[in-house]
This record gives sequence, structure tokens and C-alpha cells, in this order.
Amino acid sequence: MTERPAIPGRMLRCASGYTAFVPDPLPPKLDWTPTLVRALSDADRLIGRLAGEGASLPNPHLLIRPFVAREAVLSSRIEGTQPTLGELLASEAGAVVERSPEDLREVANYVVALEHGIRRLETLPLSLRLIREIHEKLMQGVRGGHATPGEFRRSQNWIGRPGCTLQTAAFVPPPPEELMACLGTLEKFLHEQILPPLVQIGLAHYQFETIHPFLDGNGRAGRLLITLFLVERSVLPRPLLYLSAFFEATRQDYYDSLRGVSERGEWNAWLEYFLNGVARQSEDALSRAQRMNRLLTEWRRDLSGWSSRTPILLLDRLAENPFLTITKAAKNLGVAFTTVQRAMERLRRKGIVEETSKAKRNRVYCAKALLDILEEPARLTPM
Repeated sequence: MTERPAIPGRMLRCASGYTAFVPDPLPPKLDWTPTLVRALSDADRLIGRLAGEGASLPNPHLLIRPFVAREAVLSSRIEGTQPTLGELLASEAGAVVERSPEDLREVANYVVALEHGIRRLETLPLSLRLIREIHEKLMQGVRGGHATPGEFRRSQNWIGRPGCTLQTAAFVPPPPEELMACLGTLEKFLHEQILPPLVQIGLAHYQFETIHPFLDGNGRAGRLLITLFLVERSVLPRPLLYLSAFFEATRQDYYDSLRGVSERGEWNAWLEYFLNGVARQSEDALSRAQRMNRLLTEWRRDLSGWSSRTPILLLDRLAENPFLTITKAAKNLGVAFTTVQRAMERLRRKGIVEETSKAKRNRVYCAKALLDILEEPARLTPM
């Protein structure tokens, strides 16, 4: 009879009468089954291809921005915030959208937090300090902002259906007096290099969500942790891979797999799920980046021969954000409004952009072909 895996932690009876889960330090003893080895091999191969081919695209730095925006939207959607990618990008371009400013700010903060984290990795290792800084950026001026942005919690939180209590919660993370010890061992584990990086960050993501160190924003911070780890370890040269699309599309599997570890010690099931997400999203990201780049290359060819370089410069802006307004583009490029207006009209006649607003002033244009690629649902099966 197969021995049942041990639960990777202890159930702690707290003074107020509830029971909390305190996870054991990482790493656990893993069972390297053929299925797990194949999952790791597949994920390694495909993320390596994304790293290599993604870096060789003519302008990968231009394509990062819309990928970051897409991740921000999908990560926030998991938490119940509903702006679309089109709404976020249009708002960033200067358009007026029919969405609450609070929702848009919450998603925009995710972009700010990720960009801050990438910059900080140049001088600061992935650490509790950096995680606090990222959380502060995430929660600044939004719902939940009252929940001590940038500070680890000093009171008990819990996970469950709306209206549940500590006694009826589906899961109760470590109590405050155990929190820093748990975080200290997690930080130490993040600095170790004894496991394959994808396995290491899969384990670390589970641990972070189980510890749930903040009063709010744990899901978003935990997903940012994945991207920052992959960049710090040079698994990816740039932040092109994001798992929120996979987690959102398989949300129940995500929660069930996390719970399977805490309740039944099912590390293999969690890692196989996580590594499958890495593999599928690596394929997905590379496909999107290649198709967007092909479009941009075709458009540049169509616009060659025109005396002004402004249309080509506008294409670079569209690679960063498919939405443009003439006023903002003129300011960013440092050229006259009328020059941008003529160039935009040329792009419109070529079918590259279409006008999305009927306003006489500050008209909004969109490269819908690029937006369509970004807004496609995530692929969950091998390409």
C-alpha cells in the first residue's frame, strides 16, 4: 500500500479558538516521478525557447509594455477587478473610458509594481525588503490601501467565502507571532540554488500564498514574485512570461492544487500544474510576440519611402500601446501636432489604425490587429 504523503506543516490551535496552518520550511522531499521529470523538461525547453527567440526579436523592449499590461489586467481579474486590457491601454494613451478610476488605478499599480521590481533587481536581491516595496506600489491609493501597504500583517487574516469567519474559513494562514519566522525561511530558500529554478519558484509561490503575509494583495504580490525570480535568475532576459492568464483560465485547478499541498502533501500535483502553466504560457507569449512583430514589420515596409519618419515612430508607440491620441503622441515624440495628425491619417488610410472615438478634439486611434492578438484567450494545450 502506498504511503500517504505527510502534510507539509502543522495545525496550530490559537488562543481565540481557531486553527491556523504553519507550513514547514522549504524544500520538501520531492518524488521525482517520470511525469514530474517530463513536466520540468517540457517547461525548461519552452521557456528556454521563449528566452532565446524572444530576445532575438528586432524590438523586444517595445513589446514588453503591452505584455506587462496584459498581465496586470489578468492578475487583477483573479482578485475581482474587471477592467479590460483595451480599457487600461486606452486610458494610458489618454482616452476617456467608462470604468471607475479606482479599478483602473488598481490595475495600473500592478504595472508600476512590476517595473519597480525589475529596476530594483539591478541593486537589490529578491528579498523580503523588495517584496514589501512591491506591495506598497500595488496597494497605493486603491481599495485595500488601508491594509498597511508595504507592511507585513500584524493581525490574523483568513481565506474563504465572503462573510465567513475565522472559525468557518476555508484556510487560515500562520498567526502573526509565527509570520516572520515563516518569511525568514522563505527568503533563505529564495537565495538557495539547489533545485531547478522552475521547481524552486513553483515551491516558493505555494509557500508565499500559504503564508499570506499581507492583509490584502497577496495574490498579486505572489504572482509578481514569479516574474521577478525568473528575471533575477536569468531564466528570462526580459519579463515576457506571465502566469496570471493560465491561473485565471484554470482558476479552480489553481486553488485546488494549492489546497492539495496543504491538506494532503500533494507536491507533485502542484508542481506538474505549475510547470504545465510555464510551458503553455511560454508558447503563448512567443506566438503573440512573433505575430505582433510580423505585423509591425509589414507595416514598416508599407510605410517605407515616405519622406517623414513620423509614421515609423508612431509604429514604435503602437508596439508599446495599440492606442494613441495625437496630442499625447506629439508630446512624446516632440513634434508638431499637425505633423502627427498627417502621419496618423496615413496610418489610417493604410488600414493600420482606426479611429475609436468620434470626438472632434483628442481623437483616439487603435491598431486593432495588435489589440486582438493581445486580447486572445490563453491557450491551455500544446501548440
